[in-house]
Amino acid sequence: MNFTKTAIDGVIVVEPKIFNDLRGFFYESYNKELFVQNGIKDDFVQDNVSFSAKGVLRGLHYQVPPRAQAKLMRVLRGSVYDVAVDIRPRSRTFCKFFATILSAENKKMLYIPQGFAHGFCVLEDGTEFMYKVSDYYSPEHERGILWSDPGLAIPWPEIDQAFILSEKDKKYTTLKNLSL
Repeated sequence: MNFTKTAIDGVIVVEPKIFNDLRGFFYESYNKELFVQNGIKDDFVQDNVSFSAKGVLRGLHYQVPPRAQAKLMRVLRGSVYDVAVDIRPRSRTFCKFFATILSAENKKMLYIPQGFAHGFCVLEDGTEFMYKVSDYYSPEHERGILWSDPGLAIPWPEIDQAFILSEKDKKYTTLKNLSL
């Protein structure tokens, strides 16, 4: 596996080694020992899967302490534009974001530590998105930031349709209006 640090403190792109042959392919998607050797020491306790149509935009979501979550994101089918926003007030990359395309084809994964908001836009119909989290879902600790926050200026991809958002995601406020 290849672990590539990004310009955002703590966010890492993980690329598995793919073994292809006439039968198809094989790869390790998670190996705790390799992850720890590369600075990812979280104990992942839950796997989540979402299935979405093209144009679905989910986020920007996070959980506050003591139930904050680190995440390891990947796509099993289709593709997404995946975004991590640093919301750690004392971080040198506070209010900065990292975005990348995760797909079944490129098999890349994105590690997002605690203290980040996360969102993604689905680029293909029938996309299946899977992610590990380091703490369990807790509705009372769940928070969000408006996906179109002008202060963040995330360059969401242009697709040939309007984004599909939950009512909850449409109502979140901007980062500058939050007390972190």
